[in-house]
Amino acid sequence: MLDFSSMLYRIPALLIALTFHEYAHALAADAMGDKTPRFMGRLSINPLAHLDIMGTLLLVLAGFGWAKPVPINPNNFRNYREGMIKVSFAGVGANLFLCFLSVFIMLGMTKFQILTNGTQEFLYWTMLYNVWFAFFNLIPIPPLDGSQLLGQFLPPKMAYDYENLIGRYGFIILIVIVFSGLSNLVIGPLSSAFVRFCYMVAHLIF
Repeated sequence: MLDFSSMLYRIPALLIALTFHEYAHALAADAMGDKTPRFMGRLSINPLAHLDIMGTLLLVLAGFGWAKPVPINPNNFRNYREGMIKVSFAGVGANLFLCFLSVFIMLGMTKFQILTNGTQEFLYWTMLYNVWFAFFNLIPIPPLDGSQLLGQFLPPKMAYDYENLIGRYGFIILIVIVFSGLSNLVIGPLSSAFVRFCYMVAHLIF
């Protein structure tokens, strides 16, 4: 059952995770020489620049959704392969950093005894959304970032065939993976391991 009492904390946390994921893609593309995201207004931390209304609602209500993909033109990259790898991983990297930052702030505020229940819940959801976004987007199914990364490490012909074959059914495959619980089998352990790592590093700092 959906817990509406947590919406006050979940929605801002969700907006942060979505916004910085897409902004990181745009920033990386811009840095690699493609100004398309800048011209399209996507080089922004304004959530409205990145949100897909239906995708966001489904994320809140069903745990599966999307933001508007950042438009890029890889032909503008100074180095095509390097650009694709950096742009594809940028969103994941941003989410992992925000996950660590949430843990770091929680532990810091706890240490100084200034952590309130509301702040803790907001930071908890920020940590959770970001770590799950990161590892979910690494699934090598189009249109997720993982498929773009995989394509840069496969032989060109194999990458082309994979994109054409799997790409046709990518959305359906992802729905099956999510609602069958298969995603939890992989993402759950990876997310838990990364969160434990974040706590370990944060404890060392404090």
